Amino acid sequence: MGSLSGKAAIVTGAGQGVGQGIALALASEGAAIAVLGRTRAKLDATCELVRARGAEAGAFVCDVADTEAVPAVVEGVAETFGGVDILVNNAYSGAYGPLLEMSDRAFRKGFTTGPFAAFAFMKACHPHMKARGGGSIVNLVTSAMVRWDPATFGAYAAAKQALRSLTRTAAAEWGPDGIRANSIAPHALSPGLKWWAETNPEEAEEFRRTIPLGYIGDCEDDIGRAVVALVQPAMRYLTGATIPLDGGQAHFG
Repeated sequence: MGSLSGKAAIVTGAGQGVGQGIALALASEGAAIAVLGRTRAKLDATCELVRARGAEAGAFVCDVADTEAVPAVVEGVAETFGGVDILVNNAYSGAYGPLLEMSDRAFRKGFTTGPFAAFAFMKACHPHMKARGGGSIVNLVTSAMVRWDPATFGAYAAAKQALRSLTRTAAAEWGPDGIRANSIAPHALSPGLKWWAETNPEEAEEFRRTIPLGYIGDCEDDIGRAVVALVQPAMRYLTGATIPLDGGQAHFG
């Protein structure tokens, strides 16, 4: 029996990378995992890994950009697992690059898959969490919001800053319902970052040196396990916070 036995968690973008790491860490503590993402094969692979940890798993194909479909997905999860206790908004598909070279469509995409999608999931999960006496929401933001050089990260940081503000408001409004909402700003060796590091070894080494702890985090051991700690009853008095999980690199002030 893990510390999260009897709990049901939704993790978006759980087919790989950070989302998968969070799903596996939650599963290791006994939580049933609703594995959400766009690619069925990746979701099925994560579900197999979750079940290997002894936890229940269900794959739900979902493009978070289709916010109108979110309530039905959440209802399906609640019917499958009996409710929803934990929501992790990890999925994001946005644009990077200089502002003058970015189209309006590309800029909007980051907001659609970031704060708009998270808003839809949070609202849909709220009644289920309230009915079970409370719950925990974890939204993924980024240290790019406070990056020393924001060039090319502007659209990404703007979308995530909006999500950070939304998280804080949910914490304030939904606290009386027993629902906590926090943000994490992780650095982790996701498939994309791993590819970049292997392709650009010198730049990757320079980046690593800016991290006081000296390494880029592991998706499960450093990010997933931190999320497990964050949703535990022992952290019941923490809400509305932004937690940097970046080895000490960023300064949120």
